[in-house]
Amino acid sequence: MGLINRSDLYFTDYSWTTLASDNPKITGKPDSTLLNRMEGYEILYFINKLCELWNFTNKSSATKIEKMIRDEVPSDIHSEENIMKWISDNWKNSKY
Repeated sequence: MGLINRSDLYFTDYSWTTLASDNPKITGKPDSTLLNRMEGYEILYFINKLCELWNFTNKSSATKIEKMIRDEVPSDIHSEENIMKWISDNWKNSKY
């Protein structure tokens, strides 16, 4: 169980589908896997994983991550690890 759940997400236009080969409950550290920014299960997992890794316990931090992914992370950054690094590097300068 993560810090936030589906109803806590700020944006409501996510797709909530999984392919047979996709597992929305995959565990582990963000890696070279590509993050689909419009797939709710992937975003929810990714946000909760970052909150866990960074010891965030406040839902507002999770919302900030979500907004940064949607509005600030450059569109040419696709892997989980690179998105995580970009958010970390730009956390203090975010408009959120």
